[in-house]
Amino acid sequence: MIEVERLSKHYGAKKAVDDISFTANEGEILGFLGHNGAGKSTTMNMLTGYISCTSGRARINGIDVLEDPIKAKKNIGYLPEQPPLYLEMTVNEYLKFIHGLKHSKLKRDKHIGEICDLVKITRVRDRVIRNMSKGFRQRVGLAGALIGNPKTMILDEPTVGLDPQQIIEIRSLIKRLGNYHSVIFSSHILSEVQATCDRVIIINNGRIIADAKTNELAGKFADLSKTHLLIDPSGKKNYEIKKILSKLPNVINVASPDKAYAQNETEFDIKSADGTDNRRAIFGALSAHNIPILQMRAEEPTLEEIFIKITAEADHHGADANNEDDEDDDTDNVPTVDIDPDEITDDELTGDDILNNKFSGFTVKKNDGEYEDNTDNNNNNNNKEDDE
Repeated sequence: MIEVERLSKHYGAKKAVDDISFTANEGEILGFLGHNGAGKSTTMNMLTGYISCTSGRARINGIDVLEDPIKAKKNIGYLPEQPPLYLEMTVNEYLKFIHGLKHSKLKRDKHIGEICDLVKITRVRDRVIRNMSKGFRQRVGLAGALIGNPKTMILDEPTVGLDPQQIIEIRSLIKRLGNYHSVIFSSHILSEVQATCDRVIIINNGRIIADAKTNELAGKFADLSKTHLLIDPSGKKNYEIKKILSKLPNVINVASPDKAYAQNETEFDIKSADGTDNRRAIFGALSAHNIPILQMRAEEPTLEEIFIKITAEADHHGADANNEDDEDDDTDNVPTVDIDPDEITDDELTGDDILNNKFSGFTVKKNDGEYEDNTDNNNNNNNKEDDE
């Protein structure tokens, strides 16, 4: 079980992770989803004790990662984005080394054999890791993370760089791991999370903007649902059919592709307010106009559509907040130059040089603390020179 409470990581003014809290329950596969740079890997590194947090806390099976890191790490199997493999070793040598490094009390040869069977690398145990494909190297890294049978698995972008077949195999393996371990893995691949996870957390600019069961997430965004329709237009124009469909109760949008689906076939996507199921009304309306329906199905929003919507909303709210800050602090954002006339020598710029020629458009801070915009002065002086 993973418990995260108000966890933050700051690099100067940059908030890589900003006050996030969540829990990953035992036996749950939790997907950590976000754009590149959203804060996923930073969170993973804090959970494993690889880097410290600026504030907040993380507990693994009740053990605080910072207060007792050794004990906490005994409960973690960690696969970073780039598996830490010793390429000159064989698979068998590497796994034996990791077994000793973790001081596992499980019988070494039997335990390693079971893990190799689980991740399907038994037939390559005697191969040098350097000579293996990226897919097999990823499996070896995962096998190393499983040594010692940790209760919690943390996987950072486990399918990056894999081919489609390898991705399917790793997904299947993660789902099997979910039967015996708590699993949290980060990804920016939407279909991967949707196909694998019980629950998804979406992070954007270091903050959690969504947290829900995968099968419940679509229901929270019912307004993105639609009814997909394939019809035989029976000689009617698209705009005529759109007019018929648009008159139905709760319909807010009717869209059709620019090109026909096929000869004598046309597609439409109909959206209704609050995701209302309007298939019966559609059937009745088209039947009344003798328009044959070839196919009709209700479609829930994909994780991709949900992700795009909520990240766009989060970015919009963030931009609004920044604009408000900018309006309040206009003076602070104006470049200023402090001038002390007593410190200017003959070899240095004079005050007139600074005001008239060198710093056009800047605000000059006088010794009395007041601000003076020299832009107009500079323009006036330039105009005088032109007149002369």
